[in-house]
Formats: sequence, structure tokens, C-alpha cells
Amino acid sequence: MSSIPTHATIREVGLRDGLQSIQTILPTDAKCEWIRRAHAAGLTEIEVGSFVPPKLLPQMADTAEVVAFAKTLPGLSVTALVPNLIGAQRAMDTGVDHIVLPISASAAHSQANVRRSPAEMIDVLRTIVSERDTRQSPVRIEAGIGTAFGCGLQGYVEPADVIALMRSALDAGADCTSLADTIGYADPASVRRLFTEARNIAGERLWSGHFHDTRGLALANVFAALECGVTRFDASLAGIGGCPFAPGASGNVATEDLAYMLTSMGVDTGVDVPALFQLRAFVEDHLSGETLHGTIYRAGLPLTFPDTTHAIAQ
Repeated sequence: MSSIPTHATIREVGLRDGLQSIQTILPTDAKCEWIRRAHAAGLTEIEVGSFVPPKLLPQMADTAEVVAFAKTLPGLSVTALVPNLIGAQRAMDTGVDHIVLPISASAAHSQANVRRSPAEMIDVLRTIVSERDTRQSPVRIEAGIGTAFGCGLQGYVEPADVIALMRSALDAGADCTSLADTIGYADPASVRRLFTEARNIAGERLWSGHFHDTRGLALANVFAALECGVTRFDASLAGIGGCPFAPGASGNVATEDLAYMLTSMGVDTGVDVPALFQLRAFVEDHLSGETLHGTIYRAGLPLTFPDTTHAIAQ
């Protein structure tokens, strides 16, 4: 276990990746309460929404208002996804701390998702970096490399193409990069190979791992990335989320499952797992009729789990 980091950060992405993938449009006040409770539970990084046209994603129409609330919480790093320069400008106007530009390694997925090639998205990245520098904004820019382990449209994605795209993003001025198993094709062996190579190139600029649980391997893939020294992972409360180009997708790794696993392993996340149970119950009430995922919430914490005195009986 000596190769496993002693600390890890969980970035909650349910308010963006999760909500954009379901039909329910959560009211702004409910989103803000979700953020407040997540922050109180110890989550220090939250992706609160995306700056996309409301007609395309009405679930994200209130992102500016949600950012404004999130910025009032002390010590919270507020993240937003942007698909282009206009979205990045809107995000910077609101004062977000961190923006993610999704760049698919799969050419087919890139065209379907943002109607640009991966190379064109690198050009978009350059314009966003230039805009940030012109404004002298402190915002951190992340190139989120999606479909890094395969694509539901294209199929196999060459690992060398993923690494080349990551290099191009860093050369274009991205402050950091991340690798996403958007479709849920990854397995621990492929994660270990790709993240090892990525870490050798990017070092600490390899910001996070983003794993979907479409085929039940998300937690195993997190463990493989941990062994490579990765210490930040995206997760979505109740495992909501997914990709429109991944039929049958079950969503992201559940925040509560990930926090439970890491804490059980002795990896400090600063997250109160029983408080996540309370938050999940709140979100569940607001997402009636939606399919939720995750297992620890239903099973309950075992007696061997550290500090279970306040755990909620399931």
C-alpha cells in the first residue's frame, strides 16, 4: 500500500455532468442548497454547471446565478465547463476559479459533441488562454481529454493519439489536463498504462481522472489511477450523469461510493461520508422519477468504517 497516496481530492460534478444528462430541471435554490451541503460535508471542489446555450441545455440556464452563490462559500474552488470562447468569457465574467474545456480524443465524438475536430478544439483552447491572459484573470484552464479509453461512435482510440492531444493542450497553454473514460470502456490495466504515460509527461499538471461506471469498473479504475499517483477524481452524487453517445450508460462513479472506498483505504479526502448520505437523500427527493445509482447509500456503512456513530440507518 506504500504506493497509494495518503490524500485525495474529490471534485463533485453532479451539478453539471449529472444534471445535464437527466430530464429533471432542478430549481436554482435546490442547486444552491446542494452546493451548500456538499461544501459543509467537506467537498472543496465543485463543478457547478456549464456555460452553454440554454436552448441546448435548459438544465444549465442558471449557471451564472449558481456560480454567484458558490463563490460565497469559503475555501470552495468553483468549476464550470465551457465548450467555446463565448462560454469561457461568460465563465470569467462570473469569477469562476476553474474552467474545463472538453476535448475529445475521438474525432467522431468530437464532431458529434462540439462539431469541431480535436485539432480545432486545440485552437479554441488557444483563444481561451489568450482571453484569460488579456484579462489577467486568475482562472485556471483545464483541458479535459474525453473518450480517452474508447468511443461509442468510433470504437478504439489510439493511446498515442490521447497522449499527443494532451501534449498539444499543454503546449497551447492549458494549466492542467485530465483524462476521462467518457464511455465507460476503461479497465484497470488500460488505466494504469495510460495514466502512467500521462503522468510521465504532465507530472502534477495531470489534474484528475474522470471515470464513468457504465460497466461497473469505475472504482477499480480509480484504484489503478491512484497507484499511478493521481490524487484528484471527479464523481457525481448518486452516480447520475453519462454520455448521449454511450447507450445504457449508468452514470459517473458515485461520490458517496468513492468517498467511502478512499476513506476505508486510509486515504484522507476530508469528506464526511454520513453527511453525503444526508445530501443524497435531499437530492433524491428533488429527482423523483430519475434513475439513481451507487451502492453504499443503500447498504449503509459497515461497523468497521471509521467514525460511524453518526451514520444514517439505511
